[in-house]
Amino acid sequence: MRQCIFLLLIIVLSQAGFGQQYPDSQTDGQYYEVNGAKLWTVRHGDGPPLFFIAGGPGGSHPGLRSFDPLSDGHTLVYFDALGRGKSDLAKDVTEYSIDRDVEDLEGLRKAMGYNQIAILGHSYGGVVAQAYAIKYPMQVSHLILANSFHSFLMWQANDDNCNHEIKTNYPEVWDTLMIIREQGYVSSDEIHQEIYGRVPYGFLYAYNPDQFVRRGKPTGTPYPNRFNSEVYYQMVGKDGDFIVGSDIGNFDFRTKLKDLPMPILVIGGRFDRVAVPKEMVKYKTFCPQCEFVMFEKSGHNPQVEEPEKEFELIRQFLQK
Repeated sequence: MRQCIFLLLIIVLSQAGFGQQYPDSQTDGQYYEVNGAKLWTVRHGDGPPLFFIAGGPGGSHPGLRSFDPLSDGHTLVYFDALGRGKSDLAKDVTEYSIDRDVEDLEGLRKAMGYNQIAILGHSYGGVVAQAYAIKYPMQVSHLILANSFHSFLMWQANDDNCNHEIKTNYPEVWDTLMIIREQGYVSSDEIHQEIYGRVPYGFLYAYNPDQFVRRGKPTGTPYPNRFNSEVYYQMVGKDGDFIVGSDIGNFDFRTKLKDLPMPILVIGGRFDRVAVPKEMVKYKTFCPQCEFVMFEKSGHNPQVEEPEKEFELIRQFLQK
């Protein structure tokens, strides 16, 4: 969610060895021009296309490279959305929106020559995936929603739960945060972001925090614009870590999910304090035709904490 936490996740994934035998996110890709902007893509594997949509909003694709083992049965397509990673920046910050991300995905599908695609959206990426599937259902063969959100109310529940956990378990961080908020600072202010970033990633996002501890200094050329906080706060609102606004404060798929015709897999994590289980299980009501799986020893990233189990589940699902 928050940029410092997202960056740590990418570093951990790269240090864990993910992607070593696969194409390099930095160099082994291709640009496609979509809706007037160049979007960076990395594609590998054999079989039907499986597109991955990164979280954030504001995250680039390297944080999803832990899914690379799925290339044994599918062509995996990773990409950086507008304003993220190696893709172009928007000419105006108001261009960053859920609708723009949806239309760029559709444009990318056409530019790459695919008639129909499977989609895996992780966290915020699942918001884009749902919006795309609702608008372009015939273009989606399979829909996978990994630790995602069905509505602005669920995203607000994420904010509320994270803040409750921080207040309860990191009172020194919370007290400092309250002091600067009393002075008028909000989520998008740099000092606010720095204080929020003092909470370890693993505390809010993991079953086993040791999976997300930074070990050693990263090697190689840093990936550019790994997380764009300008995108994030444009889309969640200037105080989006407390009160969701803008696009994230308005999306709601709950009444539309039941009408989706494609096979749907919804993945949750029992220890996910972000896409909280209380809200995740409601997918079984809003989308009764979906296959729903809760990973009992995972937080926000089962692909890191229970990869073999998740990848086997996804392989079987994609055969439907």
